[in-house]
Amino acid sequence: MNKIKEKREFDASPEIIWNIVSNISRSDWVPGVESIELEGNKRIFKMTGMGRLVEEIIECDDENMELSYSAIETVIPIQHHLAKIKLSEMEGNTIFEWTTEIDPPEFSEPIRQGMLSSLDQLEKVLKNA
Repeated sequence: MNKIKEKREFDASPEIIWNIVSNISRSDWVPGVESIELEGNKRIFKMTGMGRLVEEIIECDDENMELSYSAIETVIPIQHHLAKIKLSEMEGNTIFEWTTEIDPPEFSEPIRQGMLSSLDQLEKVLKNA
């Protein structure tokens, strides 16, 4: 199993970013998402070129600004996936920490690229707000 960590500072308050990230039906900051449906604690993505992806939302903690989720249905044969996003404040800016555990390890780099693309897209969403 591999653990991927990405950390980025944003020139926006944690509350602004949390309003985007914690809205689990919002997809404008995640590239390649055609649509999202919610069923209880499940988030069902229709992804361009990847088909259906189902995530279980484990925790969406407004007080601590933490979101944990696990991909439970994918087109690729993963054995384990657990991701966590945590926001914190530093001098008015946001520190965005994103970790993902993935097994098998050969999917680590595509997962990392997806995380980086989402962080880049989040920057664009913030600039256009």
